[in-house]
Amino acid sequence: MRSFLTALQFLTRIHIVSQKDLTMADFGRSTKFFPLVGAVLGAIYLLAALLLYVLFGLQGYTVKAVLVLLPILLTGGLHCDGFMDTVDGLFSGRSRERMLDIMKDSRTGSFGVVAFGAMLLLNWSLLMDLPVPVLLIAVFVMPIIGRMAMLFAVAYFPYARPEGMGRAFAEMADRKAVLIGLVTALLFTAPWGLAALAALLFCLLWAYVLGRWAEKKLGGLTGDVYGAVELTTETAVLAAFYLFAFLPFDRSALFLWM
Repeated sequence: MRSFLTALQFLTRIHIVSQKDLTMADFGRSTKFFPLVGAVLGAIYLLAALLLYVLFGLQGYTVKAVLVLLPILLTGGLHCDGFMDTVDGLFSGRSRERMLDIMKDSRTGSFGVVAFGAMLLLNWSLLMDLPVPVLLIAVFVMPIIGRMAMLFAVAYFPYARPEGMGRAFAEMADRKAVLIGLVTALLFTAPWGLAALAALLFCLLWAYVLGRWAEKKLGGLTGDVYGAVELTTETAVLAAFYLFAFLPFDRSALFLWM
Protein backbone atom coordinates (compact mmCIF):
# COMPACT_ATOMS: atom_id res chain seq x y z
CA MET A 1 0.00 0.00 0.00
CA ARG A 2 2.86 2.40 0.80
CA SER A 3 4.40 1.92 -2.65
CA PHE A 4 1.06 2.38 -4.39
CA LEU A 5 0.35 5.60 -2.50
CA THR A 6 3.86 6.80 -3.33
CA ALA A 7 3.19 6.20 -7.04
CA LEU A 8 -0.26 7.79 -6.84
CA GLN A 9 0.90 10.91 -5.06
CA PHE A 10 3.99 11.31 -7.23
CA LEU A 11 2.27 10.84 -10.59
CA THR A 12 -0.94 12.72 -9.75
CA ARG A 13 -2.32 15.52 -7.60
CA ILE A 14 -4.42 13.00 -5.66
CA HIS A 15 -3.04 13.14 -2.11
CA ILE A 16 -4.70 10.76 0.32
CA VAL A 17 -2.23 10.64 3.20
CA SER A 18 0.84 12.59 4.19
CA GLN A 19 3.99 10.63 3.40
CA LYS A 20 7.14 11.87 5.06
CA ASP A 21 10.76 10.81 4.86
CA LEU A 22 10.37 9.07 1.51
CA THR A 23 13.62 7.74 0.10
CA MET A 24 14.73 7.21 -3.49
CA ALA A 25 14.21 3.50 -2.91
CA ASP A 26 10.57 4.17 -1.97
CA PHE A 27 10.02 5.95 -5.28
CA GLY A 28 11.84 3.17 -7.12
CA ARG A 29 9.68 0.45 -5.61
CA SER A 30 6.53 2.30 -6.69
CA THR A 31 7.15 1.72 -10.41
CA LYS A 32 5.24 -1.58 -10.48
CA PHE A 33 2.10 0.34 -9.55
CA PHE A 34 2.28 2.85 -12.41
CA PRO A 35 -0.44 1.06 -14.47
CA LEU A 36 -2.65 0.83 -11.37
CA VAL A 37 -2.34 4.60 -10.96
CA GLY A 38 -3.40 4.79 -14.59
CA ALA A 39 -6.50 2.74 -13.73
CA VAL A 40 -7.42 5.22 -10.99
CA LEU A 41 -7.05 8.11 -13.44
CA GLY A 42 -8.91 6.19 -16.13
CA ALA A 43 -11.85 5.63 -13.78
CA ILE A 44 -11.99 9.38 -13.08
CA TYR A 45 -11.81 10.22 -16.79
CA LEU A 46 -14.56 7.71 -17.55
CA LEU A 47 -16.82 9.07 -14.81
CA ALA A 48 -16.24 12.60 -16.08
CA ALA A 49 -17.06 11.51 -19.65
CA LEU A 50 -20.22 9.74 -18.49
CA LEU A 51 -21.29 12.85 -16.60
CA LEU A 52 -20.68 14.99 -19.67
CA TYR A 53 -22.62 12.46 -21.72
CA VAL A 54 -25.61 12.70 -19.37
CA LEU A 55 -25.50 16.49 -19.31
CA PHE A 56 -24.49 17.30 -22.88
CA GLY A 57 -24.51 14.05 -24.84
CA LEU A 58 -20.72 14.43 -25.18
CA GLN A 59 -21.40 16.90 -27.95
CA GLY A 60 -19.61 20.15 -28.62
CA TYR A 61 -16.10 21.51 -28.75
CA THR A 62 -16.00 22.65 -25.13
CA VAL A 63 -16.99 19.24 -23.77
CA LYS A 64 -14.09 17.56 -25.58
CA ALA A 65 -11.75 20.31 -24.40
CA VAL A 66 -12.66 19.43 -20.81
CA LEU A 67 -11.57 15.83 -21.43
CA VAL A 68 -8.27 17.08 -22.89
CA LEU A 69 -7.57 19.38 -19.94
CA LEU A 70 -8.66 16.99 -17.16
CA PRO A 71 -5.51 14.81 -17.37
CA ILE A 72 -3.33 17.93 -17.10
CA LEU A 73 -5.20 19.09 -14.02
CA LEU A 74 -5.06 15.70 -12.29
CA THR A 75 -1.36 15.17 -12.97
CA GLY A 76 -0.26 18.75 -12.44
CA GLY A 77 1.24 18.78 -15.91
CA LEU A 78 4.02 16.44 -14.74
CA HIS A 79 4.40 14.59 -18.02
CA CYS A 80 3.70 17.70 -20.08
CA ASP A 81 6.81 19.36 -18.69
CA GLY A 82 8.88 16.26 -19.47
CA PHE A 83 7.51 16.13 -23.01
CA MET A 84 8.36 19.77 -23.73
CA ASP A 85 11.85 19.46 -22.24
CA THR A 86 12.45 16.30 -24.30
CA VAL A 87 11.39 17.99 -27.52
CA ASP A 88 13.58 21.01 -26.76
CA GLY A 89 16.58 18.77 -26.15
CA LEU A 90 16.23 16.11 -28.82
CA PHE A 91 15.36 18.54 -31.59
CA SER A 92 18.03 21.06 -30.71
CA GLY A 93 20.58 19.45 -33.02
CA ARG A 94 23.31 19.83 -30.37
CA SER A 95 25.75 17.42 -28.78
CA ARG A 96 24.63 14.81 -26.25
CA GLU A 97 25.91 16.86 -23.32
CA ARG A 98 24.22 20.01 -24.56
CA MET A 99 20.93 18.16 -25.11
CA LEU A 100 20.99 16.96 -21.51
CA ASP A 101 21.71 20.52 -20.32
CA ILE A 102 18.81 21.89 -22.36
CA MET A 103 16.45 19.28 -20.94
CA LYS A 104 17.55 20.16 -17.41
CA ASP A 105 16.94 23.88 -17.97
CA SER A 106 13.78 25.03 -16.16
CA ARG A 107 12.87 27.30 -19.08
CA THR A 108 10.76 25.94 -21.93
CA GLY A 109 11.85 26.57 -25.51
CA SER A 110 9.83 27.27 -28.62
CA PHE A 111 10.11 23.69 -29.90
CA GLY A 112 8.52 22.34 -26.75
CA VAL A 113 5.70 24.89 -26.68
CA VAL A 114 4.77 24.33 -30.32
CA ALA A 115 4.94 20.55 -29.98
CA PHE A 116 2.78 20.56 -26.85
CA GLY A 117 0.20 22.82 -28.46
CA ALA A 118 0.08 20.53 -31.50
CA MET A 119 -0.39 17.49 -29.26
CA LEU A 120 -3.29 19.09 -27.40
CA LEU A 121 -4.91 19.95 -30.74
CA LEU A 122 -4.42 16.40 -31.99
CA ASN A 123 -5.91 14.90 -28.81
CA TRP A 124 -8.89 17.22 -29.04
CA SER A 125 -9.53 16.42 -32.71
CA LEU A 126 -9.26 12.67 -32.09
CA LEU A 127 -11.80 12.91 -29.27
CA MET A 128 -14.07 14.94 -31.53
CA ASP A 129 -14.04 12.21 -34.17
CA LEU A 130 -14.42 9.14 -31.93
CA PRO A 131 -17.91 7.64 -31.61
CA VAL A 132 -19.20 7.97 -28.05
CA PRO A 133 -18.92 4.24 -27.14
CA VAL A 134 -15.34 4.14 -28.39
CA LEU A 135 -14.46 7.40 -26.65
CA LEU A 136 -15.65 6.07 -23.31
CA ILE A 137 -13.41 3.03 -23.63
CA ALA A 138 -10.46 5.08 -24.90
CA VAL A 139 -10.42 7.58 -22.04
CA PHE A 140 -10.37 4.74 -19.51
CA VAL A 141 -7.57 2.63 -21.01
CA MET A 142 -5.50 5.60 -22.22
CA PRO A 143 -3.79 6.41 -18.87
CA ILE A 144 -3.30 2.71 -18.06
CA ILE A 145 -1.49 1.98 -21.32
CA GLY A 146 0.43 5.25 -21.08
CA ARG A 147 1.86 4.38 -17.68
CA MET A 148 2.54 0.79 -18.71
CA ALA A 149 4.57 2.15 -21.60
CA MET A 150 6.42 4.42 -19.19
CA LEU A 151 7.19 1.48 -16.88
CA PHE A 152 8.49 -0.48 -19.86
CA ALA A 153 10.76 2.41 -20.89
CA VAL A 154 12.06 2.81 -17.33
CA ALA A 155 12.90 -0.89 -17.07
CA TYR A 156 14.21 -1.58 -20.55
CA PHE A 157 16.49 1.38 -21.29
CA PRO A 158 19.50 2.63 -19.29
CA TYR A 159 19.41 5.93 -17.44
CA ALA A 160 21.37 8.70 -19.12
CA ARG A 161 22.43 10.78 -16.11
CA PRO A 162 24.81 9.76 -13.31
CA GLU A 163 22.22 10.76 -10.70
CA GLY A 164 18.63 11.92 -10.31
CA MET A 165 15.22 10.58 -9.29
CA GLY A 166 14.88 8.81 -12.62
CA ARG A 167 17.89 6.66 -11.72
CA ALA A 168 16.02 5.31 -8.68
CA PHE A 169 13.15 4.31 -10.95
CA ALA A 170 15.51 2.69 -13.46
CA GLU A 171 17.39 0.72 -10.81
CA MET A 172 14.27 -0.63 -9.10
CA ALA A 173 12.14 -1.37 -12.19
CA ASP A 174 13.18 -4.98 -12.73
CA ARG A 175 11.46 -7.81 -14.60
CA LYS A 176 9.20 -8.52 -11.64
CA ALA A 177 7.97 -4.91 -11.62
CA VAL A 178 7.29 -5.04 -15.38
CA LEU A 179 5.42 -8.35 -15.01
CA ILE A 180 3.24 -6.96 -12.21
CA GLY A 181 2.56 -3.84 -14.23
CA LEU A 182 1.74 -5.83 -17.37
CA VAL A 183 -0.67 -8.12 -15.53
CA THR A 184 -2.36 -5.05 -14.06
CA ALA A 185 -2.61 -3.42 -17.48
CA LEU A 186 -4.08 -6.57 -19.00
CA LEU A 187 -6.64 -6.96 -16.22
CA PHE A 188 -7.97 -3.46 -16.85
CA THR A 189 -7.75 -3.38 -20.65
CA ALA A 190 -8.63 -6.90 -21.85
CA PRO A 191 -12.30 -6.77 -20.73
CA TRP A 192 -12.91 -3.83 -23.10
CA GLY A 193 -12.31 -5.83 -26.27
CA LEU A 194 -9.65 -6.68 -28.80
CA ALA A 195 -9.10 -3.04 -29.74
CA ALA A 196 -7.85 -2.26 -26.22
CA LEU A 197 -5.45 -5.21 -26.31
CA ALA A 198 -4.21 -4.22 -29.76
CA ALA A 199 -3.71 -0.65 -28.56
CA LEU A 200 -1.67 -1.95 -25.61
CA LEU A 201 0.62 -3.95 -27.89
CA PHE A 202 0.93 -1.14 -30.42
CA CYS A 203 1.79 1.40 -27.75
CA LEU A 204 4.43 -0.82 -26.14
CA LEU A 205 6.02 -0.99 -29.58
CA TRP A 206 5.78 2.80 -29.82
CA ALA A 207 7.47 3.15 -26.41
CA TYR A 208 10.29 0.89 -27.62
CA VAL A 209 10.81 2.89 -30.83
CA LEU A 210 10.76 6.24 -29.03
CA GLY A 211 13.00 4.95 -26.25
CA ARG A 212 15.51 3.48 -28.70
CA TRP A 213 15.67 6.76 -30.62
CA ALA A 214 16.19 8.78 -27.43
CA GLU A 215 18.83 6.31 -26.24
CA LYS A 216 20.82 6.80 -29.44
CA LYS A 217 20.67 10.57 -28.99
CA LEU A 218 21.35 10.73 -25.23
CA GLY A 219 23.04 7.45 -24.35
CA GLY A 220 20.01 6.52 -22.26
CA LEU A 221 16.71 7.94 -21.02
CA THR A 222 15.95 10.64 -18.46
CA GLY A 223 12.96 11.50 -16.31
CA ASP A 224 11.85 13.94 -18.99
CA VAL A 225 11.91 11.22 -21.62
CA TYR A 226 9.82 9.01 -19.34
CA GLY A 227 7.22 11.76 -19.30
CA ALA A 228 7.40 12.13 -23.07
CA VAL A 229 6.87 8.38 -23.50
CA GLU A 230 3.79 8.48 -21.29
CA LEU A 231 2.24 11.54 -22.91
CA THR A 232 2.84 10.49 -26.51
CA THR A 233 1.58 6.99 -25.74
CA GLU A 234 -1.75 8.39 -24.58
CA THR A 235 -2.07 10.18 -27.91
CA ALA A 236 -1.08 6.96 -29.68
CA VAL A 237 -3.90 5.16 -27.83
CA LEU A 238 -6.44 7.68 -29.11
CA ALA A 239 -5.01 7.38 -32.62
CA ALA A 240 -5.22 3.58 -32.49
CA PHE A 241 -8.84 3.69 -31.35
CA TYR A 242 -9.61 6.18 -34.12
CA LEU A 243 -8.22 3.75 -36.71
CA PHE A 244 -10.05 0.77 -35.21
CA ALA A 245 -13.34 2.69 -35.05
CA PHE A 246 -13.37 3.37 -38.77
CA LEU A 247 -12.14 0.05 -40.14
CA PRO A 248 -14.36 -1.05 -43.07
CA PHE A 249 -15.74 -4.23 -41.48
CA ASP A 250 -17.77 -5.42 -38.51
CA ARG A 251 -16.24 -3.93 -35.36
CA SER A 252 -18.39 -5.72 -32.78
CA ALA A 253 -15.48 -7.99 -31.81
CA LEU A 254 -13.12 -5.04 -31.37
CA PHE A 255 -15.13 -2.97 -28.93
CA LEU A 256 -17.18 -4.09 -25.96
CA TRP A 257 -19.92 -1.52 -26.53
CA MET A 258 -20.27 -1.71 -30.33
